[in-house]
Amino acid sequence: MSVSITHLGSGSRGNSTLISSENGNVLIDNGFSGRQLEKRLARMELKPTDIDCMLISHHHGDHGSGVEYAMRKWNIPAKMNYFTAEKIGVLDKENLELFENLDRLEILSDVSFLPFPVPHSGAENVGFSIVTKGGEKTCVVTDIGSETDEVIKHMQGCSHISIEANYDLRRLLSGPYPDILKNRIMGRGGHLSNKQTGKLLSKIIGPETKSIVLTHLSEKNNQPHLAESTVLYHIDDIFTGDIAISLQDGPEFSHFLGQSTQEKMSIKI
Repeated sequence: MSVSITHLGSGSRGNSTLISSENGNVLIDNGFSGRQLEKRLARMELKPTDIDCMLISHHHGDHGSGVEYAMRKWNIPAKMNYFTAEKIGVLDKENLELFENLDRLEILSDVSFLPFPVPHSGAENVGFSIVTKGGEKTCVVTDIGSETDEVIKHMQGCSHISIEANYDLRRLLSGPYPDILKNRIMGRGGHLSNKQTGKLLSKIIGPETKSIVLTHLSEKNNQPHLAESTVLYHIDDIFTGDIAISLQDGPEFSHFLGQSTQEKMSIKI
């Protein structure tokens, strides 16, 4: 059976990505309330008690605000680094396991996860490289302020990539945010613009890359058509696969690994 990747929702009001196989379910991040998590999992015909583990990329509320409640309410184990656990306030939890960058996490028998460092201000953020038992690789990376050689190395060789395309530069500069916030978003520890995401992907994509999901779009400073068209401008000559947008009110679709052909499945809500 294949491994599926489903974004339960992506944006400034909450992020969570579901990795599922016949051997279990893992959440990457949980920025949703208990009620929202239940609602979104129900669309996948799952309950919170079906989650085997949460992997948390960093402590910011849109990625980690629902972690403590899920650990306490449903006894869902969580794995994260020390800084993230301290900031979320779960260091005293028995169902917490700390990891270091580049620790291989063997959570499911047919899927492993590798956290690698990603630049993001005020956080010890990580992206996750995910490898199936058959050797197929994907990456989930959000809240990345700038590319690094290490990020490029860990994201190469993926058949699927989920990555943020947070803002359109023109919309951000002309938008309502104060200058100090605009500068933080554009800074090396902020977020990637559509153009930056396209340029980064142009260094990562290979012939094995079959699908891309653009995540964490700003509702004020971006639009799906802008994100898609700008990214495609930079990768159109090297990418012939499927590109999709994950929005705040998911889940909308799943992508599958471990099959001879890449599939995209619409989820009926």
